[in-house]
Amino acid sequence: MITAKSYFSGAGGMDLGMIEAGIDIIESFEIDKKAVGTLQKNFKHKVNECDIAKITVLDQQDADIYIGTFPCTRYSSIADISGTRTGDDLFLHFFRHIALARPEVYVIENVPGMKKFQVVMECMTKLPDYYVRVECPVNAKMWLPQERKRLIVIGTRKPFNNLSYPETIKVKAIGELLEKNPDVHTPDYVLKRLNGGYRDKPIITKRDGIAPTCVAHYAKDRSTRLVDDGERIRPYTVLEYQRLQGFPDWFEFVGTDNDAYRQIGNAVAVDMGRWIGTELVKYFER
Repeated sequence: MITAKSYFSGAGGMDLGMIEAGIDIIESFEIDKKAVGTLQKNFKHKVNECDIAKITVLDQQDADIYIGTFPCTRYSSIADISGTRTGDDLFLHFFRHIALARPEVYVIENVPGMKKFQVVMECMTKLPDYYVRVECPVNAKMWLPQERKRLIVIGTRKPFNNLSYPETIKVKAIGELLEKNPDVHTPDYVLKRLNGGYRDKPIITKRDGIAPTCVAHYAKDRSTRLVDDGERIRPYTVLEYQRLQGFPDWFEFVGTDNDAYRQIGNAVAVDMGRWIGTELVKYFER
C-alpha cells in the first residue's frame, strides 16, 4: 500500500481525494480546531492537532508521499488589496520535513500566485535528487463546475513524465449540484448588493453555468457569489458549496454553517486530489 502524510490538511479535501485514488493516508497535521474535528469525524487515520512549526521530523513515522497544502492567502492576488501579499514562512516548515525525511514523493498545492515568490519556488523545486514538475494552472473545472486555478508541484525521486489530464469534465453545469427547493436564508445585505447598494455587483451563476472559485470568505459575506436556480437568486447552501468542491453528501463539517463555508472554501477540491493521487499511483506502479 502506498502511504502518505498530509500537512495543513484543513477539512481533508486532498486527503479524501488521495484515499479515493487508492493511497493510504496514515496521518494528518492541522492546527485549526474545527478542521481537526471535521477530519476526526470523517476519517479513520491519525489526526494531529498541532503547530507544524513546533514539531520535529525524524522521530515521526515515515510515508511514501508528503503532501503540503500550506495556507494560500498571502500568495493570492486578492492580498494585494489589503497589502498583505507578502508570503509567510509556513512553507519553510513543510520544506524542513521533506528535506529531512526525503520521501519518495512530495506534493504541494497552492494558488498560482505562489510562483511570484522566488524564495518559495526555489526551495520547493530545487531540492537535490528530486525530479520536479510544476503544473500551473490546474483548473478544477476539468472535474467540477467551478473556476478554480491552482499550482501543483510534484517532486519525485525518479523521473515522472507521464502525467495525464482528463479529457472531459465530470459535471457539466452547476444545475446538477443544486438542491431542490432548499430552505436557505438570504441576509439583508445580499439583497442590498443585488440592488446596487455596494460598489461591486454579485457574481450570479445560472443553472447552465460555471461558478467562480469557492472562497473561505463566504463564511462572512454570502452576497458576492449567488446562484440563479430558476426560481430565485440566492446564496449557495452548505451542501451545494461542498458539492462544488467535490465533497460527497455524507461528508460532515464540524461547527456552524459559517464554519462549514470557511472550511470548504479553504479546502483542496476533492476531484483534484483524486487526480493527483491517481497519477502518483501510476508512478509507483512503474
